[in-house]
Order: sequence, then structure tokens, then C-alpha cells
Amino acid sequence: MQFSKNLCLLLASATSIGAAAVAGPARPSYIPHGVPVLSNKPYPNTTIAGVTVIDTPIVRLAREFTRNHSSEAVYKHQMRSWLFGTLLIANNETLRNSVDLEVHAVAAILHDLGWDTTPNSPVTTYDHRFEVDGAIASRKFIEQYGDSNWDARRTQLVWDAIALHTTRTIGYYKELEVQLTSMGISVDYDGLRPGVTNETFTQIITEYPNFDLKQATNDTFIFICATKPEQTYDNQLQPWGERYVANYTTKGNLRIDHIFDHL
Repeated sequence: MQFSKNLCLLLASATSIGAAAVAGPARPSYIPHGVPVLSNKPYPNTTIAGVTVIDTPIVRLAREFTRNHSSEAVYKHQMRSWLFGTLLIANNETLRNSVDLEVHAVAAILHDLGWDTTPNSPVTTYDHRFEVDGAIASRKFIEQYGDSNWDARRTQLVWDAIALHTTRTIGYYKELEVQLTSMGISVDYDGLRPGVTNETFTQIITEYPNFDLKQATNDTFIFICATKPEQTYDNQLQPWGERYVANYTTKGNLRIDHIFDHL
């Protein structure tokens, strides 16, 4: 995993602040552990494409990490998905009071790591669905770069959000962070939801144009069907294999073909 010099310096400075401080009376210090970052309280932020977003070291690292492991089209899709999801949260009081912005950001920004098609990619495998590849890579990323506030539950929320982002019939009934990750992604494909207006949608696709999303999606799904077909028979990628990949067949490979083999 490689990052820019500026981000490496950022991490280094964050760890050295305590050592550089003027010595004084010892005081008990509170180290947050598993505390959600909510919109209803002050939080580090910046503005991207007119949208106020959380701006913490791990979010910045996630943006660079996904850029290093994504094509330009896929990187833009992940950024748009994050921004759309952020708008859904910001424009709903219940969500503002409930959704962990940092969890949502990391999940949305890293959700398609499993689309990396480069040879010998460190974030993909031949024996996992692309969603699971992305979830596993994201968990490793958090374990390496997350601070003490990234407890097991927050990390698991990111894992679940990424693993389930294409399975709406399950993901939409999970925790809000899982739901909002998938819903933000859906805006990039399906159009507006409450909280995203024509104006804000246009601002985002002007900053991160979406003209190449269809081609990137088709190319990636066809690549996955061709290179690891066993991971596509039970999910939405199956039609891409049947239509576009030579010798791809579901015959004898579906659950219905074997569910009663031992009965």
C-alpha cells in the first residue's frame, strides 16, 4: 500500500503531537473507542462538489488508496457514491442523528476495490465475489491505518456495507451505515432519491463526470465472469457471463442443480 508524501507526513505528525507537547501535570486522557462520528456534532470537514463531507486522516487515506487500486472511471464512481450518500444523510434528521459519517465514508469510498483488474492485484482474488474481495481489503486497510476509535463493530459495519452493497434485499434491512452505502451507490445508477436534488446531482457529476460508468461496469463484470465464473453464478453478474463470455454456462452450476444431492 503506497500513499503520497503529504499523507505520510500527515500520519507521522498525528502520532508525534503528544511527544512535542510542553510537559505538564499528568492528566487522565480519554481515548475514544467505537464512538460514532455524527452530523449533529462538530466534526472535521471539507467541501467537495458543493457537499460538506467528513475530512479525517483515514478518509483522506481511503481516497488515495482507492485511487491507487481503481481505474479513473471506478474512482469517480466511488467518490460520487460517497457524495450522494452524504447528501441523503445530511437531508434527513434521523440519519443525521444516527449514521456514523466516518464509517459511511470509508465504506463508500472503498466499496469497489474488488473491481481492480490489474494483474496480481493485492486487493482481489480468484475465489471470492468482488464484493467480498472489497470487504476483506477494506478491513485490512482499517486494521493498518485506523486509529483507536476503530473498534470491531465499526470495522464490521464497513465490511458488511461493502459485502452487501449489491444485495439490496438484505443490505437495506441492515444497520443504517450499511443501507446508506448501498443507497448512495444506487443514486449513481438509478437517479435521484430524497435528499439529492437535480442541482446537487449536477454539481457532483460536473466534478466527477459519469460518462464512462456504463462502459466501466460492463467491462469489469465481463472480466470477472471470464476470470472467476464460479463466483458469479449466484448473483447479478450471471447475465453478463451468459450474454458476453464465450463458453460461460450455468448448466450444472446453480444451487438448484445440487441442493438435493445428499437427500
